Amino acid sequence: MDRAQEVRLIEAAAAGDRDAAEGLIRAHQASLYAYILRLSGRPEMAEDVVQDAFVRVLTNLHRFDPRFRFSTWLFTIAKRLYVNANQKMRPVYDTDAVGGWSSHMSEPIAPAMATEERARARGALDRALDVLNAEQREIVILFYQQSWPIAQIATYMDMPEGTVKSHLHRGRARMKRALREAGTSDPQVADMLEAMA
Repeated sequence: MDRAQEVRLIEAAAAGDRDAAEGLIRAHQASLYAYILRLSGRPEMAEDVVQDAFVRVLTNLHRFDPRFRFSTWLFTIAKRLYVNANQKMRPVYDTDAVGGWSSHMSEPIAPAMATEERARARGALDRALDVLNAEQREIVILFYQQSWPIAQIATYMDMPEGTVKSHLHRGRARMKRALREAGTSDPQVADMLEAMA
């Protein structure tokens, strides 16, 4: 949906239009859930945070400034809720690779072997994400999984674009080292290294 459509939906939802509110939720629910799940590694926490975020957003739509992106506002609220709800547990990431990092196997493999290879690749990715500091991890997730441009990440993270690029560059370098240490004989790990080049 383009920004003009989104602003119309926001205005209608703020005026009490339930269909417009549902449209906003449908448009952003999957990406927000994926983002919070990637940060927390806990599906139940991600579900709770996303639900709370939408309740807060829909309750406060009159405060939204249409000069900015709705997704940035929504993600900011959700991140604050996540930080508040997060106990000092070390995150365990979900089982999907960041963004589109996946393997396209050229020959058929028995399902059990494919499952085992995916599990190894996921484990390697989890360990690679684990070497990042919180800012680097979040920027990598927003850039690769959410496909946010640098400018939007900078606005969301409240930091200069150059700083975001620097965190992304350092984060990729640290992840590459961690993935190389995990071994590149696994085709999915090799694909992840290539995607980060």
